[in-house]
Amino acid sequence: MAVPVVGLIGCGHIGRFHSRNLRGAIRSGVVEARYAAVCDRDRSRAEAFAAITGAELVTDDAAELLAFPGLTAVYICTETAEHPALVEAAAERGLDIFCEKPLARTLGEVERMVEAVERAGVVHQVGLVLRYSPVLTVLAELMRDPGLGPLLTAHLRDDQFFPVRGHYRSTWRGSFERAGGGTLIEHSIHDVDVFRWLFGEVTAVRCHTREATPGHAGVEDVALVTFQHEGGHQTTLSSVWHGLDDRPSTRYLEVFFEGGYFATEHDFLGPIRVQGRSGPVREMSAEEVFERYVELAGLDGRGAELARAGMLEDVAFLQCAASRRAAFPDFGTALAAHRVVDACYRSAAEAREIALV
Repeated sequence: MAVPVVGLIGCGHIGRFHSRNLRGAIRSGVVEARYAAVCDRDRSRAEAFAAITGAELVTDDAAELLAFPGLTAVYICTETAEHPALVEAAAERGLDIFCEKPLARTLGEVERMVEAVERAGVVHQVGLVLRYSPVLTVLAELMRDPGLGPLLTAHLRDDQFFPVRGHYRSTWRGSFERAGGGTLIEHSIHDVDVFRWLFGEVTAVRCHTREATPGHAGVEDVALVTFQHEGGHQTTLSSVWHGLDDRPSTRYLEVFFEGGYFATEHDFLGPIRVQGRSGPVREMSAEEVFERYVELAGLDGRGAELARAGMLEDVAFLQCAASRRAAFPDFGTALAAHRVVDACYRSAAEAREIALV
């Protein structure tokens, strides 16, 4: 297998997350790679990363990083508006690409990005990290029990403080031109992907949005969505950006079957409440959930440590880049979620249900 030589563009909040994971994955010995280059428009941030990582190249010029001799893979962790050009430039150079979500501001841009990576034949993965969530993976397995009967409905409330402050300190998420929207595209693109995964393909949407925070035109604080799924059932999403700075980012999910009920307030590590046709609600503890996830994912002791630390999506990308295997979730998976988000925004603008074909 080839040893990936990796560069990272964008040394902000999410860049720090992936930089930590890259270092941890390499130190663990689970995957062999070389973390060689870092780039940020604020050179001092790039230099701070390099002081920790030992990167050979430190630059504020993304083109210089993409042209770094021997580079084989790149992480794109910049603001959303910059993703398309960087992905297309990296694909033209034949680099494997991990790009953070959302892929782009518009559906058309995402479609062109998918075409670029497929044409280039590179490994591509997108940061829909909930696909590596232990609690959601175990919930998906529990939901496959045929004794539950038909799925009736599910509801997810996803809330966090407006990420222009606090530990996010985003300089761009309050700008429609740079982000493409607000809580729906920027945060709940994760939720849309989870709804497709857990509840089946979306065939129609009805969406309402609201802008409540002054000074951020086009950036919604609230999105309320009803999804129609292929199986004939409906689910709902409430996505909220608020001003409660001390409230952690929270996802509360309830799922009703004809003969069963599941609920969790955790999107990564946490318990699941379960109720059957008779008897009280019981709780599957966070540790039980994690042990079941380790079994489902076929992880050894070191893999379990990496999973608990939230590193598996980066380990998976590096392993796929090394072995030339397709990665997951890939750009095509993100495209499917973007199509649903685009339909939601059209529904809100036109005040009607929008069918997806």
